[in-house]
Amino acid sequence: MLLLRLVFGLLMVAGVLCFAMYVSTGAPQWRQWGFIVIKWTVIAALGFFAVLILERLALLL
Repeated sequence: MLLLRLVFGLLMVAGVLCFAMYVSTGAPQWRQWGFIVIKWTVIAALGFFAVLILERLALLL
């Protein structure tokens, strides 16, 4: 659980930093990297919530 939170938090920070670099430099590759990082952040969040749901289901069964 802690590992998933750490990965999610680091991905969010990396996405914010990529977009900050895009705003400061205007280089389009930073925006592209930002979107890639945000995509993986959403995937990590879905995985985190899937683990939470599976833990709740295990308690019910």
